[in-house]
Amino acid sequence: MKSLIVIAALSWTGLWFTPDQEGQRHYRQGDFGAAAEAFYDPMWKGTALYRDGEFEDAAQAFARRNTAEALYNQGNAWLMHGVYESAISCYDRALKKRPDWPEAKENKALAQARAEVVKAEGGDMGDQTLGADKIVFDKKKNNKGQETQITAEQAAGQQDVQAMWLRRVQTQPADFLKAKFSYQIQMQTPGEGQ
Repeated sequence: MKSLIVIAALSWTGLWFTPDQEGQRHYRQGDFGAAAEAFYDPMWKGTALYRDGEFEDAAQAFARRNTAEALYNQGNAWLMHGVYESAISCYDRALKKRPDWPEAKENKALAQARAEVVKAEGGDMGDQTLGADKIVFDKKKNNKGQETQITAEQAAGQQDVQAMWLRRVQTQPADFLKAKFSYQIQMQTPGEGQ
């Protein structure tokens, strides 16, 4: 009987809401995956996919539009996915349509800086999807054999890139706390805090 009520409720909402309205309802509830499935509008669909962490799919959704905003968002999705050359290309095309867009210029500079670091180091950044299957935190306190010192010039460059990136990050406090608590749980040794 309960399943019949759920089916009736779902078809009832389908009669009154457009796919984009249904997607907005899921989006407001924080269910970005369901929102992305429901949305018809490529900008909303791309935004939901981006918030759900599906950066490649988000970039493809944004590619269905040829506006400065769509190109900028597509660049952001490629940047988060670690495909820096595509991100730079999208920012260039967005800047052709809207030349004095400071956020697009900053994100393009960030993509160029990250691409240079990847090129110089000959691999991925460690936090992107170019090679690693997963990130594993070393719980040992002994880091022998790992080079942890950097020059002042490297630190300044990294701080500039981080500052530029943090100015552009848009997240909810709940997202930050979720990431923080997840990190803390991973850092606990077995049996600690349980």
